[in-house]
Amino acid sequence: MFQQIFLNGLIGGSVYAVIAVGFTIVFCATKFFNFAHGVVYAAGAYLGYTFFILLKINPVASFFLAIFIAAVLGVCIDRFFYFPLRKRKTSNLVFLLASFGVFIFLQNLLQLIFGAQILTLRTGPVKEGHHFLGAVITSTQILIIVSSLVLFFLCWLFIQKTKFGKAIRSVSDDTIGARVVGINSEKIIMITFAIGSALAGAAGILISLETNIEPTMGFNVILKGIIASIIGGMGSIPGALLGGLFLGLTENLGIWQIQAGWKDAIAFAMLILFLLFRPSGIMDVKTEKEKM
Repeated sequence: MFQQIFLNGLIGGSVYAVIAVGFTIVFCATKFFNFAHGVVYAAGAYLGYTFFILLKINPVASFFLAIFIAAVLGVCIDRFFYFPLRKRKTSNLVFLLASFGVFIFLQNLLQLIFGAQILTLRTGPVKEGHHFLGAVITSTQILIIVSSLVLFFLCWLFIQKTKFGKAIRSVSDDTIGARVVGINSEKIIMITFAIGSALAGAAGILISLETNIEPTMGFNVILKGIIASIIGGMGSIPGALLGGLFLGLTENLGIWQIQAGWKDAIAFAMLILFLLFRPSGIMDVKTEKEKM
């Protein structure tokens, strides 16, 4: 029983980790909580459904097409909604409220286009899972875990080894200083929105292989992503990964003895306990040496 619960937590945590990493990348460049990240996650699931189920496109091609359009959606959100606010030097509170507004608008737009009914990416008969160390794992669940780890590794590689990745770290550390040395901060912010939104879209598709698709699916997930980011340390990509895995494991271990309906409550209880007893300074945005 414990092995199965641990495995379920790892599966859920891997999706939380992808969401948290995408959220963290955007936060590092913009320094505000982008709640619209959650609706990009939902849009990714619907895009995958459109390409794979409605248009009958190859599943791998559907996955990458959906990720690409999710990245474009994230850039459009930034250019049309956040960029004008940055030009006016608006406070982070206004950005937060704007992101809520974008979330609600796009969520209702998804419902208008696809309807409120529950959809699914799952096709074909249900197959027996593979037995592993006393637990059962399906091929789909293996795909979710492996894909999440690959996405994280590629993201880390991009941030650490590429010219754009170094520029993202510079903007995250000191936006004004980055401009002084000739880095176009707006271009870098646009790239971070593309990367973060692509990760959100990918997470939406991966989780839809296991669960249903509905317009409101992004709200709980973005809250879990934020909790994972805070637990892992805001501004740290490896921390976001570990925070997501830790949250997934904690949730599933927590519902071992109580009803599954308490799963979300466990996540928020973890956040409250963390904020109350966290070591001093752990939530501070990391310095250039410490972050990513």
